[in-house]
Amino acid sequence: MYLFIEYPKCSTCKKAKKFLDDNNIKYTDRNIVTDNPTKEELEKFLKISGKDIKSFFNTSGNLYKELHLKYKLPNMTLDEKLDLLSSNGMLVKRPVLVGDNFVLNGFKEAEWKEVLLNR
Repeated sequence: MYLFIEYPKCSTCKKAKKFLDDNNIKYTDRNIVTDNPTKEELEKFLKISGKDIKSFFNTSGNLYKELHLKYKLPNMTLDEKLDLLSSNGMLVKRPVLVGDNFVLNGFKEAEWKEVLLNR
């Protein structure tokens, strides 16, 4: 069973959820606004994914733009970025799907198919 972290009103999250349901993939649902990933969880997700922390920021979100993070992130430490991400779920790129040995964030169907259906 996977952990599916989403914002229920997000159209991309809805597409990802449909993909999971259509492929009979079991998951536990978690609302990113009411139960945002903690700093410790984000550190773990980052390590497992092997991605750069910037890929965990919702760069198209209003809050990201309002906070001018495009300009601030390059001057922040990893610790500061993790603190920021854990402060508000709307800053996190979603959906996030967490398995034992992978983390997918954002929904790219081809990537999700490769990771989830070719196991």
